[in-house]
Amino acid sequence: MSNTDPLTLDQRKKRWRKFYDMSAPPKHLFFITYDDGQIGEGPQPYAENKQARIEQAWNFYVNRREQAQWLDDDYLPHIAMWTGTELFAEAFGCPVHRYETGNPSAMPLIRSVAEVGKVKMPDLSAEPLTRVFDIMDELHRRDPSALLMMIDMQSPMDIAALIWEKTNFYVAIIEEPQAVQDVAHMATELLMAFHDEWFRRYGTEFIAHYPDYFFYDGLTLSEDEIGAVNEEMFCEMFLPHLAELSNRYGGMGVHCCANARHQWPHLLKIPNLRMLNLVQEPEVIDAAHKFFAPHCGQMHDCWQGDVGPEKMLARFPEGTRCVIRVPADSKEQAIDYAARMRQLCG
Repeated sequence: MSNTDPLTLDQRKKRWRKFYDMSAPPKHLFFITYDDGQIGEGPQPYAENKQARIEQAWNFYVNRREQAQWLDDDYLPHIAMWTGTELFAEAFGCPVHRYETGNPSAMPLIRSVAEVGKVKMPDLSAEPLTRVFDIMDELHRRDPSALLMMIDMQSPMDIAALIWEKTNFYVAIIEEPQAVQDVAHMATELLMAFHDEWFRRYGTEFIAHYPDYFFYDGLTLSEDEIGAVNEEMFCEMFLPHLAELSNRYGGMGVHCCANARHQWPHLLKIPNLRMLNLVQEPEVIDAAHKFFAPHCGQMHDCWQGDVGPEKMLARFPEGTRCVIRVPADSKEQAIDYAARMRQLCG
């Protein structure tokens, strides 16, 4: 069904697999991000917008599939159904707040240790999750060969922090850590059930929710609460869940937008950490490039348009392997940037 030469897509996947191979010489991959204005803002992720979300996701895929025919970068066209962070917390029973624009957010289900008994283990029949699979099943049916973007996946402790009112949650980490672990353990179990079913239906190749990198034989998630805890708390409360998930699926990609530089050495304790995305100031990203270079791939927003591709790549420390997003304002500029980046990256 795809109009894109499958050999071209296969070659792109092979470049990605080589990128993740830490025994191979490091190399960079790149995306040219060009929006031709054909795809507008998508509908909000509510049940009544189901069909509109399906059509918007399909149109986005067709648009990017056509773009891949003339733009020589490492982007893989995929079907993207964007979601908010609330899905798994909602499956546990959290109420959801709707906004006039933007994604919804989960509201706390519990506010103290005394209420932990209200948290019941859901299964995949929970309406927020069946909604996801219904939409993805239809999109997968339209093109079974298409890559699918994973939904916005939160870590077990991030889900627990959505279920539990945040200020009391952090007090409980200190005073009642087992109660917090009980909630996070249920979140881990639900994540495993969800991923097992996703991979059974759609295969183990996918595109991460944010940023949109290719991944396979592993899982990707956001870990944003670690900036608010110390190193000991991370190792005792967060790391065991991350390690369990990474060991189960064979690797992990992590997004973190928290100010969590103190946790960098402990992120390396995640078994088979294969990709890292940080959202921080340029000087922090420069330090991250150097610190994580020997250990994993990186995809941070590091483009500086006034510098240009050649000088920007020259700033990367030796041994770094990065996925670089390069924005373009026109089709002509996109083609020019792609040619320059291909020459630089090989």
